[in-house]
Amino acid sequence: MAKFWGIGVGPGDSELLTVKAVNAIKKLDILYAPQAHKGGPSVAEKIAAPYLSENLEIKRRHFPMVKDWEVKAKAWQAIANEIIADVKAGKEVGFLTLGDTSVYSTYSYIAEMVAVQVEVETIAGIASYTQIAANMSVPLMLDEESLAIVPATTSEERLARIIDDHDNVVIMKIATGLGKVYRILKERRLLTSTTVVTNATMEGQVTKRLSEYSPDAKLPYFTTALLKKKPY
Repeated sequence: MAKFWGIGVGPGDSELLTVKAVNAIKKLDILYAPQAHKGGPSVAEKIAAPYLSENLEIKRRHFPMVKDWEVKAKAWQAIANEIIADVKAGKEVGFLTLGDTSVYSTYSYIAEMVAVQVEVETIAGIASYTQIAANMSVPLMLDEESLAIVPATTSEERLARIIDDHDNVVIMKIATGLGKVYRILKERRLLTSTTVVTNATMEGQVTKRLSEYSPDAKLPYFTTALLKKKPY
């Protein structure tokens, strides 16, 4: 019986796809992928490109990046309906997502909509922050240390509380809240304890301490910060 496959493609390097992810991609008849701004392939599709067959049908769809929940949900449901129809027609259908399928991924919403009518299988991918830690050869946490993963888009009060309560903090989507993050960490003298990585594992990767940036710096979308309070 045909399935809908959610496939995490990792942070950027095509060699970081798991064997399971590659094998799933090779089974597909149809691939759904986000449409880039200019209509071309998305970052996720480019990462998976070495494993896509010539006969694979690729359906690029627009996923609204807006705050209006109704607008997003309507677009997701339309795409989910297409996916359901394709699977019911006997096609193996896949959806690519950057990093891991369970971390801030639109895939999770699509999968929930699709699962009421067809079988879904989700394949994990390497998250950007685990690969960042690997590239730096540092642990995300040791012994009884805690780790928090939080988007910079959360409230300043909540972000400050999370930073205060945990030994290690991954701050995602930092490009949209750098000023807030910078202010909180500067007050706690943690700027030099925070590493900022742009385009992890991709061409043009940049790794710097947060102290090397100004609070009003313009960072690319694919930027993640890792705070480690203990020296390494």
